[in-house]
Amino acid sequence: MKIAIAGGTGVVGRHVERIAREAGHETVVLTRSQGVDLVSGEGLNLAGVELVIDASGPSKGERGNVVEFFERVSSNLLKAEADAGVRHHVALSIIGAAQVNAGYYAGKRAQEDVVTAGVIPWTILRATQFFEFADQVSMPFGPWVVTPKVRSQPIAATSVAAELVRLAESVAQGSLNDAHGIHEIAGPEERQIAQLMRELLVARGDKPRVLELPLPGRFGKGLRDGTILPSPAAKLDDVTFEDWLVASRDSSASAAR
Repeated sequence: MKIAIAGGTGVVGRHVERIAREAGHETVVLTRSQGVDLVSGEGLNLAGVELVIDASGPSKGERGNVVEFFERVSSNLLKAEADAGVRHHVALSIIGAAQVNAGYYAGKRAQEDVVTAGVIPWTILRATQFFEFADQVSMPFGPWVVTPKVRSQPIAATSVAAELVRLAESVAQGSLNDAHGIHEIAGPEERQIAQLMRELLVARGDKPRVLELPLPGRFGKGLRDGTILPSPAAKLDDVTFEDWLVASRDSSASAAR
């Protein structure tokens, strides 16, 4: 199967591309480095592609209006898919996006709205935050590392990628009852982002001086009141944060050789 991957060099997308390729699929990565601008639609040609997996996200320069980013990218992908006869669209979203509907979550809700209103058959995978999220949202402040107060059930990005590919393969095999619609995936246990950051610092040989602060407004409230926790119907992964830490160290050590 020929699969096009939007955001194929990102945290999840690079794993999607690797897992799909190792499974014997032909992959096409849709990135600016390959002459494809997902926001403008320039260079977006999906001829011969059977299925699209969208794991894209805005770059630092595009985060001013995430709603516009996800609306434009999704609209451009769906138009190109219709022109090329693509059979299915698989999109990565976030658990709680519709309920929080603020900040990055508002962008993901907009993405879901565009995809579900389109003419291309679709599957949406809602995931919790990735283990990498703790490092991404933490900032040094004097002797401290400041993290937002977040209740989450974080998951390994590789596990999310594997589920995206599994859903794509189910579509190709005609298992629409399994693949079509909205799915959820989460990590094995609820963890505070501050807890993860403390473990990360210890693993790096640093002092675990972490200061946890609540973010203001509706966005901050949604992060800390349980809104972004998975529903009882979610598929739970078995990779723990400690497993991920070990795998990350092993991967870094191999890369350094």
